[in-house]
Amino acid sequence: MKQGYFIAGTDTEIGKTFSACALLHAARRQGLSALAMKPVAAGTEADGENDDVRRLMAAASVAAPRDLVNPYLFAPPIAPHIAAAEAGRPIKAAVIRHAFQELKPLAEVLIVEGVGGWRVPLGDDFDAADLARELGLPVILVVGMRLGCISHALLTAESIAAQGLPLAGWVANRIDPAMSRFEENLACLERALPAPLLGVIPHGVDAAAAGDLLRLP
Repeated sequence: MKQGYFIAGTDTEIGKTFSACALLHAARRQGLSALAMKPVAAGTEADGENDDVRRLMAAASVAAPRDLVNPYLFAPPIAPHIAAAEAGRPIKAAVIRHAFQELKPLAEVLIVEGVGGWRVPLGDDFDAADLARELGLPVILVVGMRLGCISHALLTAESIAAQGLPLAGWVANRIDPAMSRFEENLACLERALPAPLLGVIPHGVDAAAAGDLLRLP
């Protein structure tokens, strides 16, 4: 691994997985081998698979064992610490760290996608921010562009800095195509966030097309 990034989001359902897939395509476009890891996922389909994990593996340029890409998978689409408690399978940093170390030699770029928002609990005293710090990765923040995103983005950036982690860049993902004053909101975020904008993802494009609009930090 030459480059590694932790993908955080301003909230849940703002396009972290889609943006991670787009960044994988961006890396591949630059001639870099790339794969992704989603340490914790909650919610399975009829076949027992998780759609986010499936999409990340499909966008990668190298194959990796599924149990390394996704060490923890829980069936119900609920908060991961609750799912883990109900399953009797606590989420352990050591397990995730081991999988991460096993994946590092396989690709030049390794993208680790968090779960939910930045401070989503993974256990009683362990959350997504702790995981990013445990892995020692710079953070790419995905901002879901909708009303309220400015406050969410700035608060998340402040928390990332408080954790002592570098914010390598951010992605503006246009999840609400009808967002009023989109350009003004984007300009405000560009001024206020202490990291470069890596690209704007329009609404309705696929991950490969979005990758053409992004750059790695």
